Amino acid sequence: QVQLVESGGGLVQAGGSLRLSCAASGRTFRSYAMGWFRQAPGKEREFVAAISWNGGNTYYADSVKGRFTISRDGAKNTVYLQMNSLKPEDTAVYYCAGDPQRGYFDPAYKYWGQGTQVTVSS
Repeated sequence: QVQLVESGGGLVQAGGSLRLSCAASGRTFRSYAMGWFRQAPGKEREFVAAISWNGGNTYYADSVKGRFTISRDGAKNTVYLQMNSLKPEDTAVYYCAGDPQRGYFDPAYKYWGQGTQVTVSS
């Protein structure tokens, strides 16, 4: 069983930065891709970023491209989401996910964290 635990969320002013972390348990972490999704109140969960199993490929939603960076550290079993130039519309609960079942952009991932709140004030 794989468990994902996010941390690093909080309240930040527009233009600020946050780094989210997702710590994974289990020895199979290195064998599957990881992603970040977010869900704002009253909206569907949406893709934010993903990274391949070896970190060699990364993917981003157009809305965050150039501002967010996804990375992973196999030795620490951790995936990161560095978020810069934050905007009020980035406010959402951010979820870490592992092992995509229907491609990187589809929310059909096998494993999910509990989510961490990110609030960006204007």
